Amino acid sequence: MPLKLPAGLPALQAVRDEGVDVKEFTTVTDDTLKIALLNIMPTKETTEADFIRLFATSSLNIELTLLKLDTHTPKHASPEHMARYYKGFGEVRGTRFDGLVITGAPVEKIAYEEVTYWRELQEIFDWAKENVTSTLYICWAAQAILYHRFDIPKYLLPGKMFGIFEHKILRPELPLFSGFDESFYVPHSRHTEIRREDVERESRVELLSESSESGVYIMTERGTRDFYLTGHSEYAIGTLDAEYRRDVAKGLPIDVPRNYYTDDNPQLQPVNRWRSHAEKLFNNWLKYYVKAD
Repeated sequence: MPLKLPAGLPALQAVRDEGVDVKEFTTVTDDTLKIALLNIMPTKETTEADFIRLFATSSLNIELTLLKLDTHTPKHASPEHMARYYKGFGEVRGTRFDGLVITGAPVEKIAYEEVTYWRELQEIFDWAKENVTSTLYICWAAQAILYHRFDIPKYLLPGKMFGIFEHKILRPELPLFSGFDESFYVPHSRHTEIRREDVERESRVELLSESSESGVYIMTERGTRDFYLTGHSEYAIGTLDAEYRRDVAKGLPIDVPRNYYTDDNPQLQPVNRWRSHAEKLFNNWLKYYVKAD
């Protein structure tokens, strides 16, 4: 449905080329949701397309602002792209947003304090608490905020958690899960994990969804509209395939992503088991948590 995006953003045309109907608008009204996307994934345009694709399924008008860190220069995005389509955190510090999404980042194996932009990210975490109605923290960002806010640690896995995994809902009465089936699938692609026992020890954090294979998935801070997601519901159908073939080409140790390809055969097509869940998740988030009462 209607989106207001940075003018000329290439990802918009990429999504339209897939056949997704994305309508644009130019005039912001009182009922327009102001959503910010802090994109710290290395593949900027792929991530932009992922969220445009999801937000386009909403019936709500959304103005999307792309955010970048002031203390970090991406290696895999052109300076021209970042300068033209993104705003630095310093530019929006005085702005209130209805919603914020903070993506994952390929720094899982590094101690938080050793991440070069850790101090700025901590500042953004604290700023969001006061200036954003509801925030989604995804993958590494979820781990990082749980560490920053609650001192919940991450643990290095013996092998990459890689594939599509079945999940169950622990609080099905919540609006976040409106229209969900009893079980649903989520892509995961990470080298570290948050453990259930650490979450259960922190009374301020509630576990909402988990998998017997991939562990905790959705958590929230009680009394807030913030959610922490360890998986990548936003991923497009070909993302895990691209990651797998990239690592194979580099000679890196990588298993075939589980439950992803037809018959688990990487010579066959992936099967999208998670699209309907992803659309429901993001639409419920926008409708029930981002949209002011």
